[in-house]
Amino acid sequence: MPATVLVAFDGSPLSERALTYAIETFPDAHITSVYVINPADSVIDVEAGGLPVAEDWYENAKEEATRIHTTATDLAAERDSELDTVTEVGKPARAILEYAADNDIDQIVMGSHGRSGIDRLLLGSVAERVTRRARIPVTVIS
Repeated sequence: MPATVLVAFDGSPLSERALTYAIETFPDAHITSVYVINPADSVIDVEAGGLPVAEDWYENAKEEATRIHTTATDLAAERDSELDTVTEVGKPARAILEYAADNDIDQIVMGSHGRSGIDRLLLGSVAERVTRRARIPVTVIS
């Protein structure tokens, strides 16, 4: 059984299932939920909303991260569990893998699809990249 588990959490139903899976399957593990702010998503927002959106995108992304972390924490509390939450900035697959390597994570758990931005359009590209490049076990929930 892994001692440390990283759950990629974006607030989507699949990420909620992934977090629930991690809590129930690895009850003795230290669980960390990671949310990745992807700067590429800001390009789409700026194209749609113009300069005012460009000026506020990072603050808005941090506020969204806080809301998502609250959801993860509440979900864990409903299952009498605790977890740490972290926010990373960058390309999601790379950020997840780097966090796992830098923090001695033993297992990654994630949903098969994200909830927003271009990654949703590419259907599972983040999960595929993490699975292919990880040097530790990855469980993908679908």
